[in-house]
Amino acid sequence: MVKPFQFSRLPKICFKKGLIAELPCFVEQYGKKIILVTGKRSFPGSIYAEKLFNDFKKKGIGYHVLSIPGEPSPDIIDNATKVFKNELINLIVGIGGGSVIDAGKAISAMMYRSESVVEFLEGVGSKEHPGTKLPYIAIPTTSGTGSEATKNAVISRIGITGFKRSLRHDNFVPDIALIDPELTVYCPKEITAASGMDCFTQLTEAYLSDKSNEYTDALAMEGLKAIKESLTRSYIDGQNIEARTGMSFAALTSGICLANAGLGVVHGFASSIGGMFDIPHGLICGTLMARSNEINVRELRKKDKNPVALKKYAILGKLFNDKSRHTEDYYIDSFVSYLQNLTYDLDLTGLRKSGLDEKDAGIICFKTEIKNNPVKLAEEDLIEILLKSL
Repeated sequence: MVKPFQFSRLPKICFKKGLIAELPCFVEQYGKKIILVTGKRSFPGSIYAEKLFNDFKKKGIGYHVLSIPGEPSPDIIDNATKVFKNELINLIVGIGGGSVIDAGKAISAMMYRSESVVEFLEGVGSKEHPGTKLPYIAIPTTSGTGSEATKNAVISRIGITGFKRSLRHDNFVPDIALIDPELTVYCPKEITAASGMDCFTQLTEAYLSDKSNEYTDALAMEGLKAIKESLTRSYIDGQNIEARTGMSFAALTSGICLANAGLGVVHGFASSIGGMFDIPHGLICGTLMARSNEINVRELRKKDKNPVALKKYAILGKLFNDKSRHTEDYYIDSFVSYLQNLTYDLDLTGLRKSGLDEKDAGIICFKTEIKNNPVKLAEEDLIEILLKSL
């Protein structure tokens, strides 16, 4: 029997190597004046930037470049919209990692508003955004968040009273998502690892989510197959375009899955930790994934709390383990072992090196929300995950 479900709208998705060369033609559909939101170093310093800027000039496309130094804060979004408030802008284009894509999404949404973006953030603000925005094209240069396919932009304010919350509306889905795997070839090794584990986490948590459905399960499984074939290879050899293409596909798919099935305990931690500490989102996910799934499995096995989720864990184990004719318990344990080994292979450091220690566990766990995890976890379970990941 098919479970009841809803499926969110998607952008127009174009996926092809070398697609960045066609961006000026896409831009011309909207007008001749754009804001180009990029990272501080990634795209502006690439071999593609100079050619793109020359092509813009040839077509008479005027552009302002706005660099985002890290995960977008309310001040970054508010300042950007103030600077361009009196400009006649036709389109926002975001080229970069997940933080850049989210920043461009938020700027697109706030260009028509006089308020601070804080007033529209879930769990922080008190206003509901009407959904008005400038057209937006999202172009990822990393393979992680899949933000090019989602309706939310994550905004952070770092500190003990900080937050990491979403600006969300169905209209905020990018108008066009251009996925060009060639743009990820020069992604540094550490970002390849962290963003890849974020993608892996999103696919796994969406697959195990209590909101999953037949569509999201099918998509998540295809994304996970790409993870198996491509994550480690792209980390070892960043120039391997086949592996980079696989990871671009996996990341896009992970964004679609999370938008429609929700996420679990790892992303609950990523929100609370990310609001308190200046730690890259993917690094948090990659560091916590093995321990979180280990505790999930342990709690699921108590009184057989969720046999469907345990069966899904066994399916994951079979996907990442080529041995045949073993028990479901064997495959469940092998999946957890695979995650532990992968964390080591990708050289993902413990969270202590990023500034966390035991005294932070209580406040982090108090702030951690778990919406769609396959099993309910007690506070002591959350503390155990965190302490084992230091």
